[in-house]
Amino acid sequence: MTVRTFQPGDERTQAALYNGAAFALPGFKPATEDDVRRRTRARGFDPGSRFYAVENDQVVGYCVLEADQGRIGYPWCLKGYEAAVEELFVAALTAARERGLRKLLTAYRRDWDAVLGFFAARGFQKARDVVNYAADPVDLPTIADRGGKLVRRLTRADIPLLAEMGRGVIRVPDEQLERYVFASPYFPAESFLVVDGAHGTGPVAVGVGLDNPNWADVKKVDPLAPCFRMGAFGTEGLNSKRVNGLFSYVVIKPEHALPAGLALLAEINQELTEGSVATLAAQCPTDAPHLLNFYARYFKEQGRFPVLELELT
Repeated sequence: MTVRTFQPGDERTQAALYNGAAFALPGFKPATEDDVRRRTRARGFDPGSRFYAVENDQVVGYCVLEADQGRIGYPWCLKGYEAAVEELFVAALTAARERGLRKLLTAYRRDWDAVLGFFAARGFQKARDVVNYAADPVDLPTIADRGGKLVRRLTRADIPLLAEMGRGVIRVPDEQLERYVFASPYFPAESFLVVDGAHGTGPVAVGVGLDNPNWADVKKVDPLAPCFRMGAFGTEGLNSKRVNGLFSYVVIKPEHALPAGLALLAEINQELTEGSVATLAAQCPTDAPHLLNFYARYFKEQGRFPVLELELT
């Protein structure tokens, strides 16, 4: 058995391998050749980080390393070729180290016990759950008096404070944050709002609300699927699902989570529902408890999935 990297034409084989290996798992959604091709033709695709096990000229398994995201996938193999699993995984780990990665993450459904157990047995530890939420706009509070707080559009001058607010949540380095906000091909910078504290005390929170009628309806997506929702703070740089009506925010101090969150939610809820949004969506990691408490109070939990991480040595 040998392990090689991606070659044109592997898209169909990869989709078939995944479908054959995972079809019996809960919530299975089949992959298509076009699904794989979109990834392999995306800007920045690295053919050297996708690995295929070959025996007697037949591809019998594959494993994907998304080095730009620091994310590794499970090695999917044909029945009877389980011996390829470890070789594929070692190849992906080696590539991660060669690319200078210091940490890897993986995310799968919480009910895929065998897959999660595979990673746990190899040193991955659960870092957090990612919780998905939805809310009917009519059930959300309105605020007539913000207590002197001003809600305004984000400017480039606010980026350093946004970086500070996002410590431990936002994934991109500070020097990339301005480009993420102001040069996104998916959403306008005008989607971001700032809450200034009373009496000129400076920004205390930044929130975002996304309105795109071509994106998925939050009521129709699988809330247990390990899909990061585009625009939610903490998903920067990750492959993410575009869900209409996404609301997310960060604060400078935990004590601002409730009052500033309410001010942002009231403003963004009004803007989104004047557009195409019928239901608000949200997503929050469990290691940001001050934010999690806010969503749990005003949104309905749909489901969650675990994120496992491994420190590379």
